[in-house]
Amino acid sequence: MAILIVLSLFVILAAIVAVEAKDLLSTVISIGAAGLMLSVIFLMLGAPDLAITQVVVEVLCLVLLIRTAILREDTTFEARRDRFIVAAGLVGAGLLVAVAYAALQAMVGFGNPLMAADPESLTLANQYLNHGLEKTGAANYVMAVLLDFRAYDTLGEATVIFCSIIGVYAVIRKVGKTTT
Repeated sequence: MAILIVLSLFVILAAIVAVEAKDLLSTVISIGAAGLMLSVIFLMLGAPDLAITQVVVEVLCLVLLIRTAILREDTTFEARRDRFIVAAGLVGAGLLVAVAYAALQAMVGFGNPLMAADPESLTLANQYLNHGLEKTGAANYVMAVLLDFRAYDTLGEATVIFCSIIGVYAVIRKVGKTTT
């Protein structure tokens, strides 16, 4: 658990460096470091398919972003930051960390059975086989498992792809460029 906290702090630190860096190449490298550590976190949490997806998307985007950063002439202008916006962002990030911490504390520990408090249902698989279709409203057992049990994994994979698209857009956007 402690190593996950350290890796999560590294991801947050790399994201802050990416936002605050003045050089575009430094930003791309920081994003790559954050993505790599995120894939290690996914692997440690027992989601190897999500880790593989993260690594593949990260490598492809990193190659494209480095190529773009090297060839692109950065003509953006530096604007002063509003202190209220920075303070509101920090408060929002603090609230997000507090909610995430509370959610992680409420989760069942890794390796512990989910239905241990109910002696009639020995495993989660028995629960799905006995009552899966009635409780989920799915047409069959496969969809019941995919939509209820694996939905968070699918959401994580979609988040990886969405974040990579946003990262590419942030680098190749034209907002702030001066035309000469």
